[in-house]
Amino acid sequence: MRSTLTHDTDPLQLIRRRLGKSKSLHDSLSGRASPDGSESPELLQRERSIRTNRRQKFINCLLQEDINMPELRKLAWQGIPDELRPIVWPLLLGHMPSISGLRSSTLKRKREEYASLVEVTFARDRQLDQQIWHQIEIDVPRTRPGVRLWMHACTQRSLERILYVWAIRHPASGYVQGINDLATPFFQVFLSAYVDSEAEDFDPTILPPSVLNAIEADSYFCLSRLLDGIQDNYIAGQPGIHRSVKRMAELVARIDPPLAAHLASQNVEFMQFAFRWMNCLLMREISVRNTIRMWDTYLAEGADAFSQFHLYVCSAFLVKWSEKLRQMDFQGIIMFLQSLPTQSWTDHDIEMLLSEAFVLSSTWHNAQSHFSGR
Repeated sequence: MRSTLTHDTDPLQLIRRRLGKSKSLHDSLSGRASPDGSESPELLQRERSIRTNRRQKFINCLLQEDINMPELRKLAWQGIPDELRPIVWPLLLGHMPSISGLRSSTLKRKREEYASLVEVTFARDRQLDQQIWHQIEIDVPRTRPGVRLWMHACTQRSLERILYVWAIRHPASGYVQGINDLATPFFQVFLSAYVDSEAEDFDPTILPPSVLNAIEADSYFCLSRLLDGIQDNYIAGQPGIHRSVKRMAELVARIDPPLAAHLASQNVEFMQFAFRWMNCLLMREISVRNTIRMWDTYLAEGADAFSQFHLYVCSAFLVKWSEKLRQMDFQGIIMFLQSLPTQSWTDHDIEMLLSEAFVLSSTWHNAQSHFSGR
């Protein structure tokens, strides 16, 4: 049986308990050796020291009565320690206030608000929107196939409620395939505050309903915050995605003309592969662990990062495979881009991608005249 930390539904209290475990710091760091054991003891020790120092900076920041949000964003850009992410993400998204004395009451109020939304939306005398509900019922069992956490009925029911309540409250877009993927990182991050084991392998039926309800509510509000910044991606015609894909094609033509020319010569259109990259924020291309690390940086960047900065990440991601792609024909290109060799990617690979995207953003973001789509 998987162990749980507590039945308390306040992640702030859970984090404080974790910070009080002197043993946990050493264990969490010493267990992160290189996958192939190739790193020297000296290098590993140096990396542990860096992690320890960064973790302490996070702790010092989080213990402030009124958190310095620019400082927290600066720290989060380079990645958030796993055990601190359940409190840092809600702070960065504005789901929790920076003033410590207001957090518990704010969480309580929002969780009660979500419970009321669910009660009203699923009231017995209220007809479900059959078109929306039917698509959600199809998509939820397909979400994260093969992952134990998402095979349980209780997590699938939670995801259904999150998606349906959001869709009903946002009639301009309703539910669009792909939004189901975007909810899962939040659920797993918030679940991790309550368990000592790997979230993806955890049996959620062990947890009491109050904890699952808190995780569901927090996931709903944080997903809503994320989607607020990219709602143009999901309204009729999905103009946000079309605009981003067009800008991406224009940017790639400037940063890698040979690749852009080769794609054009093979009649490969960016919409044929980049639509999914924008619609699902690369979640179909990289692991959830990689996605979570990437979102640390996106959330640190600010409200528009999931549209603006993501454009540069996708461009850097494509150019990364330039040499291989330029040796392929149309069929080879499409097949390769639909099944990219990212299964073994680590945090380091994601951080390299983010660094390359940051360089592109710094160079091109203010050169709006280069993009006809703006």
